[in-house]
Amino acid sequence: GCAAPVFRDTSGVVAIAPLDVQASPSRFHGARVLWGGRIVAISLVPGASEVEVLAYPLDRDLQPRPDLPPLGRFILILPSLADPSVYAAGRHLSVLGQVAGVRHIEQPDYVFPLLKASEVNVWPWGFMLDKRPNIRVGVGARSLRGTSMEDVIFNGTTSRKPASRAS
Repeated sequence: GCAAPVFRDTSGVVAIAPLDVQASPSRFHGARVLWGGRIVAISLVPGASEVEVLAYPLDRDLQPRPDLPPLGRFILILPSLADPSVYAAGRHLSVLGQVAGVRHIEQPDYVFPLLKASEVNVWPWGFMLDKRPNIRVGVGARSLRGTSMEDVIFNGTTSRKPASRAS
């Protein structure tokens, strides 16, 4: 069967990255976006949580692709106190939300896009391992050199005696 979509309604999503918002914050304020990446840190603030995320492109399943170049960082704003064990550093997430402005910090000099979350999906640890192709390569005995199976096992050399079985 088909897997359920990660997010129910992605209509009106604008294809921009955090780097685009950094370059032109007022242009993209209020834009509905679909971003994802690796959690760097979480901060609990009065009545909300802020999650710093290193953004990566999303694949067709809306999962982050940490094997591709990052797209900048953003701060995900969650409307309630989030469990730091769920939003642990190193985990990956995908989020549907709205650009709510930027936060400029001076040390180091950086502009963080602020993303107010509508829906968040935190991916299980190791989700990327499910994406790797499961390919096994074997070598058949017939493709090895020799005129018979005995030659393949070990027919000896000038300095070693033949063996009747593999060791």
